[in-house]
Amino acid sequence: MKDVRTTGQRKRVFIRTYGCQMNVYDSDRMADVLRPLGYSLAENPEQADLVVLNTCHIRERASEKVYSELGRLRDLKVERRRDGADLTIAVAGCVAQAEGQEIIQRQPAVDIVVGPQAYHRLPELLARAARQSDDRRADGRRLPGAGVLDTEFPAESKFDHLPAPSAADVRAGSAFLSIQEGCDKFCTFCVVPYTRGAEYSRPATAVLQEARGLVAAGAVELTLLGQNVNAYHGEGADGSTWTLARLIRALAEIDGLVRIRYTTSHPRDMDDDLIAVHGDVPQLMPYLHLPVQSGSDRILEAMNRGHGRDHYRRLVDRLRGVRPDLALSSDFIVGFPGESDADFDDTMRLVDEVGFASAYTFKYSRRPGTPGAALGDQLAEDIKTARLAALQSLLGRQQRDFNASKVGTIVPVLFAEAGRKPGQVLGKSPWLQSVYVEGDADMIGRLVNVRLLAAYALSLAGEVATGEAPPRFEVAA
Repeated sequence: MKDVRTTGQRKRVFIRTYGCQMNVYDSDRMADVLRPLGYSLAENPEQADLVVLNTCHIRERASEKVYSELGRLRDLKVERRRDGADLTIAVAGCVAQAEGQEIIQRQPAVDIVVGPQAYHRLPELLARAARQSDDRRADGRRLPGAGVLDTEFPAESKFDHLPAPSAADVRAGSAFLSIQEGCDKFCTFCVVPYTRGAEYSRPATAVLQEARGLVAAGAVELTLLGQNVNAYHGEGADGSTWTLARLIRALAEIDGLVRIRYTTSHPRDMDDDLIAVHGDVPQLMPYLHLPVQSGSDRILEAMNRGHGRDHYRRLVDRLRGVRPDLALSSDFIVGFPGESDADFDDTMRLVDEVGFASAYTFKYSRRPGTPGAALGDQLAEDIKTARLAALQSLLGRQQRDFNASKVGTIVPVLFAEAGRKPGQVLGKSPWLQSVYVEGDADMIGRLVNVRLLAAYALSLAGEVATGEAPPRFEVAA
């Protein structure tokens, strides 16, 4: 393979990440893959020799945002070539997987299109792109047929080809750890099975090895990632199949790992052992993202969710039975094709009955290639907008009430960054709430006891409490 480095010259890469935490993890690993080729991170595209757009196809108008950014990068590429230099442009992630060759055709300035299962092959793709670098017109566009495309689902796991994690993968004491990828659920609104492929779980030994490496690099909190993370079924050292519950118990034995989280889970995969872990393992934080999408059984069936509202309610009751202080988050889609006023009322009733600490809400939008895109009875935009506003109003009140319920308590906060005001630092509570206090930058990356003083819509204010933060956040009695 051709070495794409310039002799004696360091190169820089700028990676723009769209969407989910899985993409944040993937972007970090792409940086790891590129580091041996001489690439360090740039703060903006203008400083970079290589720009990677790591895209997400979940949100509305995702493709349009990518093409808009590519237009700006094309102009930057043309300017570089006028100065006798160049800029390599790569599109990665789920939009790359879904649209592939169309990206190259619509935006000839793009050099590489790589899907989420193939980014470990970036060095090879860069070498191929470098060999084609002379096949350009004066305006920086490629000649027809140039450009490198890799959106295959390789037989080998990309995780087998990634470098070991380093301190660069740990941010302020926290790190992401991908343990599962892909989806076999085929919800009718979702592109994930088509862009990420079938469900795959990493071997437990590989996950534990990476976790120990991240903790050694300074992580005190790990967030386990997967499209359906609680469908995890990785092979153990003895050949047996490990569940997510067993994996969490093993992770909790790592000295120095204080906090464990996981996302995103599916109600169909919330088994008895995993529910029990929420009551047994102090390191597992009292926060769970458990998407329900709708409160209407009719709409849930049309979405092919494989569960009903009563099943979801029973899960919540059992989880809160073992962990009474559990903060619950969810996803909701309003305006799914055929959703009636009665269906939407069922969603509002479910929200009122369950009570959520936070939620992500969306208006349904068609995703090309999904069964939902072909359904009739698509709802008018004004109806979806009105329903979304009503749902967000209810969920906003619940979030404010949940935040207010913590005022007056002392909790350990893991500080992550400077606040918006001078002399202010921001961290996360065990329930994933944003907490602001007056403090110094040396608090970043540390767990500190904080007395919560005031609650707002999206955050809490507090003050540093005396004494050290406890090493573990004990399970509520």
